[in-house]
Amino acid sequence: MWLGSLGRRAVRFTSNAMTQSTAKLDFLRKIEKNIQEKWEKEGTFQVDAPESGARSSEGKYFVTFPFPYMNGRLHLGHTFTLSKCEFAIGYERLKGKHCLFPFGLHCTGMPIRACADKLTNEMKDFGYPPVFPEDEDDIPKEAKVHSKVAAKTGLIKYQWQIMKSLGLSDEDIKEFADPQHWLNFFPDLAINDLKAFGVKVDWRRSFITTDANPYFDSFVKWHFYTLKERGKVKFGKRHTIFSPKDNQPCMDHDRQTGEGVGCQEYTLIKMKVLEPFPEKLKSLSGKSLFLVAATLRPETMYGQTNCWVHPDIKYIVFEVASGEVYVSTSQSARNMAYQGFMKKEGQVEVLMEVTGQDIMGLPLKAPLTSYDVVYTLPMLTIKEDKGTGVVTSVPSDSPDDYAALRDLQRKKAFREKYGIKDEMVLPFEPVSIIDIPGYSNLSAEKACEEFKVQSQNDKDKLALAKETTYLKGFYDGVLTVGEFKGEKIQNAKKKVQKVMVDSEEAVLYQEPEQKVISRSNDLCVVALCDQWYLDYGNEDWKEQARTVLKGLRTYSPEVTHLFESTLDWLHEHACSRSYGLGTKLPWDQQYLIESLSDSTIYMAFYTVAHLLQGGTVNGSVVGPLGIRADELTKEVWDYIYFGFPIPNSDIPKEKLDILRREFMYWYPVDLRVSGKDLVPNHLTYFLYNHVAVWPEPDRGSELCKWPGAVRANGHLMLNSEKMSKATGNFITLIEAVKTFSADGSRMTLANAGDTLEDANFVYDMANSDLLRLYNEVAWIENVLSNRKVMRNVSDRSQYNTYDVLFESKINRAIKLSDAAYSDMLYREVMKEGYYGLQSARDEYREYTADSGGMNFDLLKRFIEVQALLLAPVCPHTCEYIWQLLQPVFKEDGISKPDSIMEARWPTVGAIDHLTLRKNKYFREVRKEFRNRLEKMSKLKNKGKVDPQKPRYGIVYIAQEFPVWKQIVLRKLKELHNPETGLPENNELLTEMKKLADLKPHMKNVMSFVQYIKTLLADQGVDALDDKLPFDEQDVLEQNIDYMLKVLELDEVWFRNASEAPDKKIREDTVPGKPVSVFLAEPPVSYVTVEVLSSQIGSPYFSTAMNIYDGDTIDKVLARTRRMLGVTGAKKVSVYRFRDPERGPRKIPQLHPGMLSDSDMVGLVPGQTNTAFFVKDGQLFLKDPHYCHGSQIYKTGKHFRFEVN
Repeated sequence: MWLGSLGRRAVRFTSNAMTQSTAKLDFLRKIEKNIQEKWEKEGTFQVDAPESGARSSEGKYFVTFPFPYMNGRLHLGHTFTLSKCEFAIGYERLKGKHCLFPFGLHCTGMPIRACADKLTNEMKDFGYPPVFPEDEDDIPKEAKVHSKVAAKTGLIKYQWQIMKSLGLSDEDIKEFADPQHWLNFFPDLAINDLKAFGVKVDWRRSFITTDANPYFDSFVKWHFYTLKERGKVKFGKRHTIFSPKDNQPCMDHDRQTGEGVGCQEYTLIKMKVLEPFPEKLKSLSGKSLFLVAATLRPETMYGQTNCWVHPDIKYIVFEVASGEVYVSTSQSARNMAYQGFMKKEGQVEVLMEVTGQDIMGLPLKAPLTSYDVVYTLPMLTIKEDKGTGVVTSVPSDSPDDYAALRDLQRKKAFREKYGIKDEMVLPFEPVSIIDIPGYSNLSAEKACEEFKVQSQNDKDKLALAKETTYLKGFYDGVLTVGEFKGEKIQNAKKKVQKVMVDSEEAVLYQEPEQKVISRSNDLCVVALCDQWYLDYGNEDWKEQARTVLKGLRTYSPEVTHLFESTLDWLHEHACSRSYGLGTKLPWDQQYLIESLSDSTIYMAFYTVAHLLQGGTVNGSVVGPLGIRADELTKEVWDYIYFGFPIPNSDIPKEKLDILRREFMYWYPVDLRVSGKDLVPNHLTYFLYNHVAVWPEPDRGSELCKWPGAVRANGHLMLNSEKMSKATGNFITLIEAVKTFSADGSRMTLANAGDTLEDANFVYDMANSDLLRLYNEVAWIENVLSNRKVMRNVSDRSQYNTYDVLFESKINRAIKLSDAAYSDMLYREVMKEGYYGLQSARDEYREYTADSGGMNFDLLKRFIEVQALLLAPVCPHTCEYIWQLLQPVFKEDGISKPDSIMEARWPTVGAIDHLTLRKNKYFREVRKEFRNRLEKMSKLKNKGKVDPQKPRYGIVYIAQEFPVWKQIVLRKLKELHNPETGLPENNELLTEMKKLADLKPHMKNVMSFVQYIKTLLADQGVDALDDKLPFDEQDVLEQNIDYMLKVLELDEVWFRNASEAPDKKIREDTVPGKPVSVFLAEPPVSYVTVEVLSSQIGSPYFSTAMNIYDGDTIDKVLARTRRMLGVTGAKKVSVYRFRDPERGPRKIPQLHPGMLSDSDMVGLVPGQTNTAFFVKDGQLFLKDPHYCHGSQIYKTGKHFRFEVN
């Protein structure tokens, strides 16, 4: 148990950012505090069923989280899971649903009581305040702690020290010796920490469990009365994990280690020791003495050749109730002592202790084997804490046995070391007992050959061989000997076991599947206990639970499979205990209801808790309806939850109707979120109990009360390592909030992971998220304060290309985020709804920097949409942004809710998919060009290319694929299945070989197919088109200014791929994949001209500029604009001289608004057939507009310009 920090301990962090100024953190935390106060004052998350009880068309949404245990502060692992609830309910609020998120606090079970008792004992043993011994030898045995607690707290060995490390005084700690004090102390801390995180919880409905809350206590008793009436609770001796120290069953929540571990049944094979006994065992002569070997494969006993014992392990010889004498390890005997083997429960009558060497070479009579006598032989891999320490050997079907027997037979020195005679080993060969069709009738030998096992020390190879033989044997094997010859192994197993047990050649025995340590630090056993248990193994009930599962949304096939496998193996579950805290079993009050059993339908109590309790989690104050806990009889609960006839009660009917209305409105639970470790226990019990309590109606009815969805997640790592207090890699919820802010933490949690794999919370990422939020708020404040001077176009018909692109990206983000939220994929939400939108905004800013700037009308839409999409994850920051937008809304005459918590999900507007595709194409091309330039730079540094920096580029574009590639594309489109995609490559190759026209190109066909498959995964079915829906050159030319700027080039020329001099370029260039070549010198002739300003007082003076052979007027105008650095909406006009020789010597007399005077002519944009060309170093212009048809005009090297 770890209690967590009380806020007085320094937190250890590794990030350098932790030492920096906290101004930005303080700013966000101040926002959070103010927003939280606003929500609490306004009761934003307090919701009740409408008086009509009718649900709106949008519906309701009821989400729950398994209530955390109240023995410490909540840590970030809790927070990660509950954040899924937070994000889900925030999203559903935006979708218009009536949402409820209640939060309970679990106190049932052993941990609190065990910790309180430890404090009591420590004061008894060491005084008050306790003075602990420095030497461990002085510590009383019962006070020692070898547990998860000690591991988590390093050198701390005592509960008192744990409490002390939290900043508590001795006087404070003394109070915790009373278990009730824990119930008063930690729930308040949990609530305050959760409020600081900003959870959307209706705190009126919160409660603690156990009989400390009389209302919840009454509810749990009703629940169990209902289960008992319906035959779900039974009494009897059942195998269960048991703590001898606590003298009661040890359920999952009572364990330090071994949570989820169940009971494993073995068959104990009684291998009779033949007389005369060796000297060590002489005193037992005349007794029936057996070595008992635990096996999971009783059907293989026909093939026994020997028995294994470990020469160095200590065994005990003990008498059982039947008078027989067994030999096994003391640990297995301890298990047997609680399963009816002994004369007295829990007591082992030890006759003597022996080592494995003492019983080496014993002659034995083993049941079912064809050998009359077998012997005990040495095996060094036997584990003392697993099974009985005695292992029967079947080398025909066990690779371990085969390898060990072979080692003994081959190594005489090995035999002599342990006193093994040749006749005990050499005559014994594997006996064929199981045939595995298509494999072998001696599967162990076959597997050892297959995996190249040389000896019993090849552990890894043996593990693989074992897995292969056991799986094949169980599913495919057929028994070839004995009474059940010819039957499949999976059918024969239990039959062989029964025959051996009935003939008293074997007994059934159980032990924990793995080590289980109780909270009281006891090594647990399996015991046959008189106990009340829930009969989860009942086939009818199991089938009902499967029906619930069929309609349950789990968001993951892995979770569904985990539920299914749990339902397959789940059997009885002990629901009572005699130690700890909880509700007493109503009909047998010597027992308490354990913590996994009082927590299966408590969500129904949430629906009415706020009306019964008066604002206190322990129910000490009567609630708004004035109903006392002792008035809540079973009949009253039956009316509330079943609508049974109105009970004979002093409670007025109208009050009962209010309670029933709340339940009927909110139930069933729409979503329960939990860690994956609760699927095999709590969450499966959750399904069982709901169908038991509300078996009708089923999912076909709106009145069905079965849960709608379960979302399970993996554990949370910190900085890519397991969260651990022992290593300092640990952080509580409140520490995260204080260090990264609530919204910074929430954003990082949203990004941490969504699958069943462990997620990862990285401190550096959390710091970055904090800074992102701060910077975004600052940017928004700046934009809103400057909106009057920004371009503002609200008429969509007047949008430029970049406006249309940005608008489309905003609307696409809404659509994709909606889908991600619906599937609870929050990393995807962040990708599309935050990072994607941020990237779109930044790209929009870059694109429009030279063309009038960003459109405020679109930025306003962006800010609103960004706030709404991010609100479920970062509610405080988004609420603050929403308040910043309020004046803008009012100014525009738009009515919006005062709080973003009341706002609605944004409407998806127009999405221009062609513009998006063009943009995607341009970004990919730009990236490819940049990568090629960087590669050239590296080659330049190695002296492999021209050392001059490339300033020019040629882009080769293909209008269509080569004919053979078009054939391939048509065939791929034909073979493509919308559901399954393309067939496997071997099938595709077969299909391609059928096409005669592809024969000359077959060596290249599959590489092209692989290229298209890669595109298909990224682009969808568009990748199978043989032409693009747009002109590539047109897209690149529209973005040429931006491309030249980011690539730091002076000019780029576009050429058809067929013009490329390099064959490889011609082959590599396909539609959608242009190829670029970069040069240090222009690839065409050019003339450098001077362009002078003709405006008095203009900030633009002159520039030298190249005009290239083939330039159009539009290119020259655009180049002039770039060279002069003209941005925004300003217009640049360029003029040439009519007389290129004398004109530059005269002062031009230009008139406003006129393109020319008698000496100058303006270059008219948009003239596609007007072009410059260079000949013999001279610049000429073919200008039909001014030169009368095809006349060629010599321009000279001087031009004038104006900027307006």
